[in-house]
Amino acid sequence: MSGEQWFVGVDWGSEQHQICVLEGDGKVVGERQVAHSGDGIADLCTWLDKLSGGYLESVHAAIEMPHGAVVEMLLERKVQVYAINPKQLDRFRDRFTVAGAKDDRRDARVLADSLRTDRRSFRHLQVEAPEVIELREWSRMREELKQDRNRLVNRLREQLRRYYPQMLELGGDLGAAWFLELWEKAPTPAEAARIRKASIAAILKRNRIRRHDAAGVLHILRQQPLQVSRGTTAAAKAHIESVIIRLRPVTELIDQAHARLDELIAEIVANDDSTEREEQRDVSILRSMPGIGRIVLATLLAEATQALTARDYHTLRILTGVAPVTWRSGKKCVVMMRRACNKRLREAMYHWARVAIQHDAASRERYAELRGRGKRHGHALRTVSERLLRVACAMLRDRTRYDPQHRTARATAA
Repeated sequence: MSGEQWFVGVDWGSEQHQICVLEGDGKVVGERQVAHSGDGIADLCTWLDKLSGGYLESVHAAIEMPHGAVVEMLLERKVQVYAINPKQLDRFRDRFTVAGAKDDRRDARVLADSLRTDRRSFRHLQVEAPEVIELREWSRMREELKQDRNRLVNRLREQLRRYYPQMLELGGDLGAAWFLELWEKAPTPAEAARIRKASIAAILKRNRIRRHDAAGVLHILRQQPLQVSRGTTAAAKAHIESVIIRLRPVTELIDQAHARLDELIAEIVANDDSTEREEQRDVSILRSMPGIGRIVLATLLAEATQALTARDYHTLRILTGVAPVTWRSGKKCVVMMRRACNKRLREAMYHWARVAIQHDAASRERYAELRGRGKRHGHALRTVSERLLRVACAMLRDRTRYDPQHRTARATAA
């Protein structure tokens, strides 16, 4: 019947998923295992459709994994899907046993029963636009590529420190194209002693490097070299050559990821279903805020889609880690930094606030005030982040762009 509700617990597994279905009064109406395959998940949807009498929109499913094939197929079939943090599930498990026992059947039962009684503790999942799904993947791919690049650059730095430390005095990004080209022209101190000033000038001009001149670079490269054995120089040179072979493709892939992120953001703007064309879209509004660039914007859109759509300031504070955690007992009260959050959003908020205090007067004043009161750099940036999130939610709700003179205009009007 359409008025009834069914609650499904899905204990996710890499090869098998344990399923438990409860009626509204908590009675178990079915249990089974399904394979992690197209046929297995399709059979699950068919089984739930049969149990509910064709009313899949009355089926509520709880799962720890907030993404993946199981979640996507259930959402496509109009099932109401909810996600819960594994820590919360562990606390709910104590309702059924305090002995510490754990098995897949019990976990599926705990998920279903907890959703039945404490739905507010779960996060309701929704079908996301294809552009958002792809944006999230490219954003995470870009992060992984940056980590790979950093590892390779660190290896390059260590090898240069072994036999050629004067090159490190040039500073900047050791993986930059001009730096690698310069090293290939003068891979050892002996080669640096023979390189011509015109060759260095050509490299700098070709790569549009203005912070160095050819004479200064030549002077650095011809400093007194380290006294090392001939084998050390040859070994370090061979190591650096292998690092460069891997470093250049990774750098190209990062550039491709940046270009694709720009394309996807443009597609999100183009596919906005706003009926009033003069209204400012979410992406345009967020772009108007100081401190938001390509990476921060892509991370916010990819990792906090539902919270941004709902203009949910409090959820955004928790997801980004800027909301503190209070531990209060008796006369003792301790306020700590939140550790349980989305690490990608935490990093994005750090860079958002860091750049905002350089370009926005209100953020800069707030940061200076907190530092003047003895707050640490991280604490001050998190407080600035809270203000930025609050302003962003208000702008999205009112459909207005960021106005740096808003406070002055409001005070003048008052």
